[in-house]
Amino acid sequence: MQTAVETRPQPAFEIAVRRVLRVPPGPRRATADQAHRLFSASIALSALRCTLSYVVLPIIAPLVGTTATSSAAVGIPVSILALVFDVRAIRRFWLADHPWRWRMTVLYVVVIALVLALLGIDLARAAS
Repeated sequence: MQTAVETRPQPAFEIAVRRVLRVPPGPRRATADQAHRLFSASIALSALRCTLSYVVLPIIAPLVGTTATSSAAVGIPVSILALVFDVRAIRRFWLADHPWRWRMTVLYVVVIALVLALLGIDLARAAS
């Protein structure tokens, strides 16, 4: 005898987020542990980006005699890598159907906004 799998209806906003993140319907595609590991790596990359921008490069660049353009050459690739990992981490939380997926999404949106602002500053420096 087969039992029917009960599916709960999803709000429209959740369906939209799943589409944007390309999370297929159905059973979980990742584990909570995988989501936590990727969370740690992506937040570490974003923190590295902020530390480079606000602490290391402003102090080291003048001492070494480099310009803002050369510090942008370091910041741009790190920013892009951090953004890729941030988006992958959000997606992993959704693939795992993690209970904290909404909280993590909000946190990551804030982190992504900060990294995008730093990336914009670096791109402006590199262009000048």
